[in-house]
Amino acid sequence: MSYSKSLFILFATAFSAFACGGGEKQVDEVTETVVEESDWESLFDGQTFEGWSKYGGGEVGKAWKVQDGAIYLDAKNKDGWQTGDGGDIVTNEEFENYHFQVEWKIAPNGNSGIIFFVKDSSEYAYPWMTGPEMQVLDNDGHPDAKITTHRAGDLYDLIESSEETVKPVGEWNLAEIIAKDGKLELHLNGVMVVSTTMWTPEWEEMVANSKFKDMPGFGKYKKGKIALQDHGDEVWFRNIRIKRL
Repeated sequence: MSYSKSLFILFATAFSAFACGGGEKQVDEVTETVVEESDWESLFDGQTFEGWSKYGGGEVGKAWKVQDGAIYLDAKNKDGWQTGDGGDIVTNEEFENYHFQVEWKIAPNGNSGIIFFVKDSSEYAYPWMTGPEMQVLDNDGHPDAKITTHRAGDLYDLIESSEETVKPVGEWNLAEIIAKDGKLELHLNGVMVVSTTMWTPEWEEMVANSKFKDMPGFGKYKKGKIALQDHGDEVWFRNIRIKRL
């Protein structure tokens, strides 16, 4: 069903204000770019892993589950040991210019990430060898938070968030990745926290000064899959959708 622009903006603003608990002005600025509700494509039906696979091929690992309408990584068993059979998961489809949205929450002391422009190839062992990452983290509990570019919402190991808008551990956060002809924005809970331009000399210099400097495929691909990271900690993702730009 298609809705008018005005009806959708009203819905999206109300939803974002509810989900984010504030930042309505910034959310309004994002939602006003939406033309029709039908422009959005769901990437998760809330019940199955249709449209997703394990990075490198094959079915999604058994540690990933669908729970209460969310994708859930059951990373550890009752004794605290990692369950295994997880691995990073990726969309079956590649995307180029888009506005991506997902809600996430993380367990105490947890770490995960949303990785994009991923080249799913046997040439690369992990998604992060090609795709930049929007960090998912418990800033108060995980040791990675001591590094300024490794906190929730950061463009991992590249750009620190302009401000911290992440919610307390266990609460849902709305993450958005907007990529258009090299222009990249990361939004967290209705606030743009990172803005940069990819594939420029400045981008190449930034990568050369990061932990990815010895990864020849990192940040090079202009079309790729979107990955959800298994970092060995419990994490949840829901309301996953994309709008092609």
